[in-house]
Amino acid sequence: MEIKSVGIIGAGQMGVGIAQVAAQSGYDVVLFDQSSDAVKKAFGRIEKSLARLVEKEAITADAAHDAQARLTPAASVSELSQCDLVIEAATESEDVKKAIFKSVCEHLKPEALLASNTSSISITRLAAATDRPGKFIGLHFMNPVPIMKLVEIIRGIATEPETYELAVNFARSLGKTTANSEDFPAFIVNRILIPMINEAIYTLYEGVGTVEAIDTGMRLGTNHPMGPLELADFIGLDTVLAVMNVLYEGLSDSKYRPCPLLVKYVEAGWVGRKVGRGFYDYRGEKPVPTR
Repeated sequence: MEIKSVGIIGAGQMGVGIAQVAAQSGYDVVLFDQSSDAVKKAFGRIEKSLARLVEKEAITADAAHDAQARLTPAASVSELSQCDLVIEAATESEDVKKAIFKSVCEHLKPEALLASNTSSISITRLAAATDRPGKFIGLHFMNPVPIMKLVEIIRGIATEPETYELAVNFARSLGKTTANSEDFPAFIVNRILIPMINEAIYTLYEGVGTVEAIDTGMRLGTNHPMGPLELADFIGLDTVLAVMNVLYEGLSDSKYRPCPLLVKYVEAGWVGRKVGRGFYDYRGEKPVPTR
């Protein structure tokens, strides 16, 4: 089997990034979201992103035009029926993802591969909710997808060797480096990263340091490009909490208990940059700490 066309379900930050890099790499891409407005906005974001790459002379104007020409909006999941690979990039909720797979599987051709961009949920469990567990795999892209070089590859118990080989070759064809992870809660990157962010939130919660002190300390003390609280806002506090809950429930270890302050911020709807407020307020000219 050869992958030529790719379907993306979810027109959020991750879905948009995956769609862009796939189109730039020569794949025909069909993008679907339950919100047609989200798809329309996604195409605008991709156009702006490609224009910036042209300005920086990272790609030619012709390459940008060709990439845009390979992108097609879908009004229904049925329009993904001829895709060779379909990648789900929806919110980090197991119920939401399973509902998506149930709705799309009936439309896919028998040989089509199905992948999830989940950052924490069991690939084996998600695969079991489909009609093709052998052709199901985890493809965890990093955010922002056009810039970050890594894709985690996660096999479920039922994933067939051919599915794995095709997935690895696909990720590498996008110019990405792959890292294989076993199917454990949060895989490799988030198993390490998200508890660190949670610990930074505990450090704030317990009054050890301010938002500014914690982020400055980690940027300058460990040479991280972003402080952990700034990074949490970038990822989305709702996603951070979802991953911590997967770790806490999946591993039954108290060290993965989500910080109560993280829970409160999510309850308040202050989930980071995407809404204008998180550990920083982004509504002014310059981000300002909210605590």
